[in-house]
Amino acid sequence: MELSVLNIAGKESGRKVKLNEAIFGIEPNEHVVYLDVKQYLANQRQGTHKSKERNEIAGSTRKIKRQKGTGTARAGSIKSPVFRGGGRVFGPEPRDYSFKLNKKVKKLARKSVLSAKAKSNDVVVLEDLNFDQPKTKQYLELLSNLQVSDKKSLLVLAEENKNVYLSARNLRGAKVVKASDLNTYDILNASKLILCEGSLEKIETVLS
Repeated sequence: MELSVLNIAGKESGRKVKLNEAIFGIEPNEHVVYLDVKQYLANQRQGTHKSKERNEIAGSTRKIKRQKGTGTARAGSIKSPVFRGGGRVFGPEPRDYSFKLNKKVKKLARKSVLSAKAKSNDVVVLEDLNFDQPKTKQYLELLSNLQVSDKKSLLVLAEENKNVYLSARNLRGAKVVKASDLNTYDILNASKLILCEGSLEKIETVLS
């Protein structure tokens, strides 16, 4: 697949790039995409949830009512789960939600979503850009020129560029990442994938 390279004004530069069929032209594997997204979201969880069980509740240890003659069930502690303010039975404990996923599976997942984006014509190739200083207005103009200002966009840079990153940080629905940090969830979450020309080689190196 060949795509025209656009400049920051949103016009064709007259050059074209050929997307690697081994990355942008495979048949998407939905199951590995599901696994990779599941792992990404699981890794975001802190796992610090906690509720107190009956042995951790602060309360009196006196017997709250006599054993017999009340007509109701026996009760020996105010900390029992059956009473309001008592401990919780089998409550949540701190835990680690992360799980292992093979590198080949993660690579296949990224190739699958990149191929799906390319197939649906949601990939834009942009000339390598650089901002002299952080300027949100300038980044908004770029999105407007590319006709993606009303959509979720993901800009992929070849190398880290702090000025471009800071220019997009305040915008809802706009994200900037390095090619080496590209992940399946971010690609799926974006309506339009904007690839800087230099990032294509990096993506091929990472996913080959």
